[in-house]
Amino acid sequence: MKTGIIGLPQVGKTSLFKILTKAKLDERAYSNPREAHLGVAKVPDERLDQLSALYDPKRIMYASVEYADVAAIGQEALRESAFLSSLRNVDALIHVLRAFDEDSIPHVGPIDPLRDIKNVDFDLIISDLSQVEKRVERLEKDLKSKRTPEIEKEHALLLRAKEFLESEKPLRELEMTADEKKLIRGFTFLSQKPILYVLNISESTTLGVDLDAAVAKYKLEEVASRPNAGATAICGKVEAELAEMDDDEAAEFLGSYGLTESGLRRLIRKSYELLGLISFFTVGEDECRAWTVPVNSRAQEAAGAIHSDLEKHFIRAETIHWDTLLAAGSEAVARSQGTLRLEGKDYRVQDGDVMHIRHSG
Repeated sequence: MKTGIIGLPQVGKTSLFKILTKAKLDERAYSNPREAHLGVAKVPDERLDQLSALYDPKRIMYASVEYADVAAIGQEALRESAFLSSLRNVDALIHVLRAFDEDSIPHVGPIDPLRDIKNVDFDLIISDLSQVEKRVERLEKDLKSKRTPEIEKEHALLLRAKEFLESEKPLRELEMTADEKKLIRGFTFLSQKPILYVLNISESTTLGVDLDAAVAKYKLEEVASRPNAGATAICGKVEAELAEMDDDEAAEFLGSYGLTESGLRRLIRKSYELLGLISFFTVGEDECRAWTVPVNSRAQEAAGAIHSDLEKHFIRAETIHWDTLLAAGSEAVARSQGTLRLEGKDYRVQDGDVMHIRHSG
């Protein structure tokens, strides 16, 4: 699963990408301004940290999110096939919004994140509307020669989508059934992708308070509460400094701002949630590991995330929630207490489950 980082020029999105993924990109990497750059970030997880403290494994493996740094967005860029391809190939979007004052970094007009959201969403909507109109035109020709239930369903759905887009609403807010979503999945509509709005705010002595208050200060509560959307805040300048520190230095530095964790950690977790993903764990002396599956995944599907053979030869999943295991102190105690249970292939995996897969392979 991949998240695209978008934004207008001079908002700090490429700096955010570099900090998130620890990517080392020089000027040559940007010789093609429309080429997306890819990187991976670990998903911070205190649950895995606590489980690892219990098992003291040789290796700890965190879940990860793949990010793509996409060129500055706009109507001109959205007419270019390379840019569109980069944007269509991501599963969700992070829209970085400038909320910092810096005289050395030019900005057109006053700082107004809400205006920038509306402008970029409008660009995505216009791009999708053009695509919908072309497809509807083709379907109406097809309906004249061969009227089939499949064509009629697609035509009716796209007419709904067209009306929605014409009212300047993104498709991520359009209610659709699972079958309807499947029907138009191939279009990879831009305004249908889940989106996380990220305010990049100025450094201050009250940064902890400012980060918590930023979404309300810039009046983003309403847009963040819409379907398949969210909002958070970071301070790119501070995050860049944190990225160069070791853990002890970073903790002390954060404390000086009244923070217990970086905004970056919250951003990574929120983008993971935005993709509709959860983590389950496998634990042991060799390795404690977080595995990624979509929400509502069945136990047999979760086994497949580990290895296809485990899914094929699945028998049962020995399961316990992470905090229940910690409270017990060991799997042996949990088993004696009856909190370590066996689940079948159709069990819906819960976020934070610890699982051992029994199989016949």
